Amino acid sequence: MPAMTRQACAARDAQDTLAPLRDQFDLPADTIYVDGNSLGVLPRAAAARLQQVVRQEWGRDLIQSWNKAGWIEQPQRVGDKIARLIGAAPGEVVAADSTSLNLYKVLSVALALVQADAPRRRVIVSERDNFPTDLYIAESLARQWGFELRLVAADEIGAQLNDQLAVLMLTQVNYRSGRMHPMAELTTAVHAAGALVIWDLCHSAGAVPVDLSGSSADFAVGCGYKYLNGGPGAPAFVWLHPRHAARMDAEGLWQPLSGWMGHASPFEFTPHYRPAKGIARFVCGTPSALALSALECGVDTFLAAEPLGGMAALREKSLALTDLFIDLVEQRCAGRGLVLQTPRDQAVRGSQVSFLCDEGGYAIVQALIARGVVGDFREPGILRFGFTPLYLRFVDVWDAVEHLVQVMERGEWRQARFNQRAAVT
Repeated sequence: MPAMTRQACAARDAQDTLAPLRDQFDLPADTIYVDGNSLGVLPRAAAARLQQVVRQEWGRDLIQSWNKAGWIEQPQRVGDKIARLIGAAPGEVVAADSTSLNLYKVLSVALALVQADAPRRRVIVSERDNFPTDLYIAESLARQWGFELRLVAADEIGAQLNDQLAVLMLTQVNYRSGRMHPMAELTTAVHAAGALVIWDLCHSAGAVPVDLSGSSADFAVGCGYKYLNGGPGAPAFVWLHPRHAARMDAEGLWQPLSGWMGHASPFEFTPHYRPAKGIARFVCGTPSALALSALECGVDTFLAAEPLGGMAALREKSLALTDLFIDLVEQRCAGRGLVLQTPRDQAVRGSQVSFLCDEGGYAIVQALIARGVVGDFREPGILRFGFTPLYLRFVDVWDAVEHLVQVMERGEWRQARFNQRAAVT
């Protein structure tokens, strides 16, 4: 590796075959955005597309646009594009609702399948450090179904793969640490134990290569507003393995949120529910044409990378960016109380880097934001930085660390304005 200088970083950018992808985004001037793992940036195409939806499709064509503009097919169309990023086939993914709602759907179905096949299995296992909404949904369903929700540390999961386990529910990339679970290996182990597995891909889709089909996973959910650049509150997505879809079709099984858009023929307006085939039954309420149009623009930024190597090339650059950031912070901020929480091992690292700070973590992040370096903070004391290779450059990494050095050396974070907590951290 060349010496770690800004000039060396600029040279790497000049040789980066993915560099043209940055032009797809409307990036604020004088901002280094390392928070794409929390909210992706605005694709340039999105504003024009939303104007088209508002002024033409909604403003002029009105109700006709459900047919004329294809609004009614948006959940499936956008789902098919997301499928290309997560190792799924066309017709297996829909974009709809939120991650929480989709998790409620698939976990309910998983519990119903287990209860029918192995009623003595009564334990749902998840990582104690999983994202809270996943744990809250699982806690709610455990109460409803009379199951036990058991939370364990990551290194204790293997011991839970026994004849009590019904469902293992994990986020593939941990939102705090960026540690990535081995999907194929764990899925195989769960199936060998006779249980099912649900994967939350909120910090995976668009960040790391995912192979749901190749891993023979059971269910997956994920959001559209992080790495997929779909905008704040963008629709989520849901997938289930074709073997489960076929069983649901054969046995007439419902997902619990049996809304009208999941009906086999919504516009028959019958008083009784008849589920659509396959993944289509997991759509619940009326889809948002505005939100799905924005999400489609975000997903399209990834499809533009396919001729340049796709997710494999993006992953290679992501690892190079995070390696550089880790090396620079540890070299230039040594003795400043920053302790790396993200794995050094590339095989188990997502596309973020987290440092635990023994003092002033929130304020340090706020001081960086004031300088135009946008990351975020997570309790307890974690400075979190997300690296999106679609638009981040190596000089951005160098400059972000330079700002961090100055914030620490000058004690800027001690200023009162940076220690006032906002509602969102």
